[in-house]
Amino acid sequence: MAKKKEKIETKETSAGVSRREFLRKSAMGAGMAAAAIGGVTVASAKDDSSIPGSDARPRIPDDLVKSLKTDPVPGSFSDRRGMTGAQVFARACKEEGLAAMFCAPGNYTIINAIANEGIPTYGGRTEGGMCAAADGFIRVSGEIAACSGTEGPGFTNMIMNIGAANAARTPLLVLASNMNISGDDTERGFQQAYQQPTTEGMKKYGKRLITPNRVHEYAGYAFRQLKTGVPKPVHLDFPGEVARARFSDPSELVYFYDKSKYRTESKPCPTAKDIAKAVAMISKSKRPMIVANVGVFYHKAWDALKRLAEKADIAVVESGPSRGHFGDGHRLSASRAPEALMSADLVIMVGQYCMPNVGEFSFNPDVQTIRIDPDPGDIGRNWPIDLGLVSDENTALELLAEAMAPQKREAWVAELASARELFELENDELYQRGLSYSGDGYIHPAVIARGISDVLYKGDIPPDQTTVVGGGYGIARFTRRFVQALRPGQVLNGPYQYGAIGPDVGYTVGAAAAVQHGIGAQAGYQGHPIVTITGDSGFSYTGMEIETLSKYRLPAVIIVYNNNAWGVWQIGQGRAEHMYLYQENVRYDKMGEALGGRGEYITRAEDFAPALKRSYEIAAAERVTTVINCQAKKEYWDRNAYPPGMLGKTEPGCMAYSH
Repeated sequence: MAKKKEKIETKETSAGVSRREFLRKSAMGAGMAAAAIGGVTVASAKDDSSIPGSDARPRIPDDLVKSLKTDPVPGSFSDRRGMTGAQVFARACKEEGLAAMFCAPGNYTIINAIANEGIPTYGGRTEGGMCAAADGFIRVSGEIAACSGTEGPGFTNMIMNIGAANAARTPLLVLASNMNISGDDTERGFQQAYQQPTTEGMKKYGKRLITPNRVHEYAGYAFRQLKTGVPKPVHLDFPGEVARARFSDPSELVYFYDKSKYRTESKPCPTAKDIAKAVAMISKSKRPMIVANVGVFYHKAWDALKRLAEKADIAVVESGPSRGHFGDGHRLSASRAPEALMSADLVIMVGQYCMPNVGEFSFNPDVQTIRIDPDPGDIGRNWPIDLGLVSDENTALELLAEAMAPQKREAWVAELASARELFELENDELYQRGLSYSGDGYIHPAVIARGISDVLYKGDIPPDQTTVVGGGYGIARFTRRFVQALRPGQVLNGPYQYGAIGPDVGYTVGAAAAVQHGIGAQAGYQGHPIVTITGDSGFSYTGMEIETLSKYRLPAVIIVYNNNAWGVWQIGQGRAEHMYLYQENVRYDKMGEALGGRGEYITRAEDFAPALKRSYEIAAAERVTTVINCQAKKEYWDRNAYPPGMLGKTEPGCMAYSH
């Protein structure tokens, strides 16, 4: 029998940073002078000049600063009252390296226990927005985060973003409160909701905890699912009897073991015979291509991927909810070379957890295929294979790189370069068209896309520095073509495989938290602002989280494509349906100002790039978020009046939308 234990309390996060230090740097400290930025005064906690009235500005309250300066107080069995079930679970989260938690008010017992373990915790406006924040944190860092919900309304507010995380294969820990078990079947309590059926089909594992002394055991169930195999969300809900139960000694808990006893770090590995087959297929190929999806990112296989590709001149195309694990600037990258996809005669799918059907990827339907995946039950689904390797992505790529003989494919490398050049020429043409369409108070999405590219990759900012949250609907069809991913976690592809509307500002909160403190894949890039792209339809869903960014001083530039309509609006039907139209010229920038940030309203093409550069510099220097409201018009999606209208997509690659 494994020895039961109680670990010594620690105040270090999984990144080696105390909660106090992690969050103290994210808040405006007491005594900081008020800063006048873009016409908006951001007052400090000691500034009493902000009084009720039309000129009052958001300020950081004394209580917030005081709370952030307070050291966490972890639970302990040595405490005279022992530990609650919530504290036992929080201790397991700490030991498993839970990197952050994002929450709104509610589920207080669990939230407080996790925060007091020293796990960085952020409080926002809505459970849905904070669910997206946790997802965004994970997608750019590669580390596990949690979100929290309440019994009924708060939990249902999270559903869309749980679905988005599930489609993206995000290892998201969803924690929600639940009414007391004693109230079952009595209609006692005003929020008696059974949650597990609600998330059916949107999770890898779920459980309503009903036996208090098994709470640590079920933490083990959760992290075993989160940290092994193909990731997806895990959903646990805590009735009051479990969260508030008290234990004076570890012996009162069942299966209270160290993590080394309830899960393994061992990974599946392909056989030598399968490696030899794969090497033979690659060696015979003239134009091999690796499709590197999210499994490469989460299993940190980017170095092995690069070694294999360079050793045998294998092209690599990225796809998925996170990009950058094989940089767009590499001579073997096909992510921005869509014309090269049809030339591939061998495709090696690595970490491609969401499999397309034949025809959805732009490959020859008869192309030979190798698939590397840790789940043998999924290999062969949707897409016929010639060879399947059951393996951890990093392990398989390392073994292939070791077994491959060096090869040169000069003609293939030249074709990739030509395809990338053609793609850039197409982008230039799109920009010129967009420039000709802009004017009279409107800016075309191609101009926005080019402006982002010019500021982030062709100016004073190092091209690999800025993490980008790519969201929106129609605008994303343009910006994806121009945004670059040069290192792991640099681009978050928001609407990947699931059309969740409006999580983009929520994603921004989580991504900014990861970037500000260099968590996981963001190590070495900490402290820089991030840039987010969203639309006017989606902005209404999580736009209030600008206040969360402002509260924690998480610097971002949020670009809102404002075309006065839902993306489904279509011209040429004889009339414009009122259901899909908005008021024109809505001032989302003013909303940014009212929530503690600053705003820019752009109606001319020549003003966008300077506004982005200015906003970025202010974000870097003052840790202030800006909303850049770009005024467009719905008619830009009319391909007859403004060809090409709304762009299509090519998958895999930088334009991927679904897989």
